[in-house]
Amino acid sequence: MNRVLCETSRDLPIVSVVVSFKTGSVFDPVGREGLARTTARMLRRGAGALDAEAIDDRVDSLGADIGADASPNATTLSFEVIRRNLDPVVDLTADILARPRFEADELAKYLREAQAEIVESRDSDRTLASRAFRRTLFAGHPYGRRVAGSLDALAATTSEEVARFHGAHLTKANALVAVSGDATEEEAQSIAERLIAGLPDGSSTVDPTPEPAGVTGRHLVFVEKADRTQTQLVIGALGSYAHDADHVALLVANHVFGGSFTSRLMQEVRAKRGWSYGASSRAGFDRRREAFTMWAAPAATDAAACLALELELLETWVKTGITEDELVATQNNIRRSHAFEVDTARKRVHQKLEEALFELPDGYHARWLDSVAAVTVASANEAVQRRIRPENLVVGMVATWDDVGKSVQDAIANLATTKVDPFDLE
Repeated sequence: MNRVLCETSRDLPIVSVVVSFKTGSVFDPVGREGLARTTARMLRRGAGALDAEAIDDRVDSLGADIGADASPNATTLSFEVIRRNLDPVVDLTADILARPRFEADELAKYLREAQAEIVESRDSDRTLASRAFRRTLFAGHPYGRRVAGSLDALAATTSEEVARFHGAHLTKANALVAVSGDATEEEAQSIAERLIAGLPDGSSTVDPTPEPAGVTGRHLVFVEKADRTQTQLVIGALGSYAHDADHVALLVANHVFGGSFTSRLMQEVRAKRGWSYGASSRAGFDRRREAFTMWAAPAATDAAACLALELELLETWVKTGITEDELVATQNNIRRSHAFEVDTARKRVHQKLEEALFELPDGYHARWLDSVAAVTVASANEAVQRRIRPENLVVGMVATWDDVGKSVQDAIANLATTKVDPFDLE
């Protein structure tokens, strides 16, 4: 198997293994959102001769930790175990991967639990704000759908559908195996071959996700929730793509704007005014262009003023860019903190895995410090002006409309649309 990643460390007699498949919720059929995650989480709920309880007992007896989950572009099963118990855990995991039961009774139990998680997530205002933002920015796009699915989609999911998804997507051709810790490259190769031996050969799935279109104009999506003394506020638009020539320059500029404790957002929103405990911005990346987002959680009484300030800071950042002093300080900060991103074998191998899963440019992480050092004030400011459009953005907010709705609308110049959604909107 040629897609095996390894980082050896003899510091502790522990081996960590990740088996990832280049498939996830972007492949969920319409009306069956949550299928990829359901498939992943059902792997441990019965396989081969073992039912869910027997698997749990076996994992506990070996002192291992085995988990499985899905994201938009990856389905992953991972484990960590002390070296002396590695072989039986590899055998168990291989069985879990290749011979899941997907029994109807166990699936029904899982689906009830997954539905309960969705209902429980309504208690998290930050989660609600994120969902409102993403379903608006990525309307009609797979990135706008919830990985966990919806209540109706989960209720309609069958064992046959889960088994078909497993057979079509969890294949040798789609598999990547990352091994870190107390194992050599030769041992990693053997571990990987044993883990996927029982899977069908299959073929590499092609990501069906189109490029997102984003939005035109400014749009407010307001999640109505009663008695909110504190609000959750997310502002953003389409941002970066890892293959953009100005990708790293944009990330460096964002670090100045909202990527650290000394950033402009943090200083203006928290340090100077005390409107929110935290204020930050992020330019994420995926296989397609992802979102640029700004976050804050002001009190209801400060929400409109905080929103207006953030928009003003955003517009100033785009118009005037960053300074030479800010650039140098940020480059130094990134260089100093980089050691904490590669200080363990597990972190280093996960960087390699991330490059493969997200189809990042070759050597993305290995060249990171050199790429950051090559950013100039001109390239950073050009990247911001090219990629960030303050006139085309989404404002997502969780609050009580009667308390702040009108003032929030007034704080957004040139607002094109306002939508008020119930907090339990599926």
